[in-house]
Amino acid sequence: MNTILKHLISSAAIGAACVTSASAHDLTKGGAKVSVVFDQPLPNVPGKSMKGVLVEYAPGQSSPAHTHPKSAFIYATVLEGAIRSQVNDGPIVTYKAGENFFEMPGDRHGVSANASDTQPMKLLAVFVVDSNETELTTITHR
Repeated sequence: MNTILKHLISSAAIGAACVTSASAHDLTKGGAKVSVVFDQPLPNVPGKSMKGVLVEYAPGQSSPAHTHPKSAFIYATVLEGAIRSQVNDGPIVTYKAGENFFEMPGDRHGVSANASDTQPMKLLAVFVVDSNETELTTITHR
C-alpha cells in the first residue's frame, strides 16, 4: 500500500474517532452509517476538496441505488469485510478488505451491499469534489 493511501486511511481512522453522531446519516432503513471523517480543500486546485467518507454496513445490510455529485471522482478502499458493488451497468463485483474500486463523475452505484450476512463491512471512500458540494449521495430510482 502506498504512503499516501496509508496516510489517508490513518487520517480517516483518527477522524472517525472524533465524529459525532450528528455528522452521520442513514442511507437505508436499517441505518447504514455514513460519516464524513475529513474535508480538506486542495490548495493547488481552487474550488476542489478531498472528502473522506467512512461507510459502515452491518451484516446483510445494503444501500439503495445512488449517485454522487457530477463533480465527484471517488476512490474507495475496503477496510474490513467485503462489499458487493455494481457501477452503472457493469458486473456485480465483490471487493474484500484491502481491495479498492473507483467511480467516475456521473456514475450510478446500482448495488452497494455487505457481502456477508454475519460480518460487518467498512470502507473509506475518498471524494475529489467541488468544495461547495454538501450532498454527497442522492438516492436514485430506476
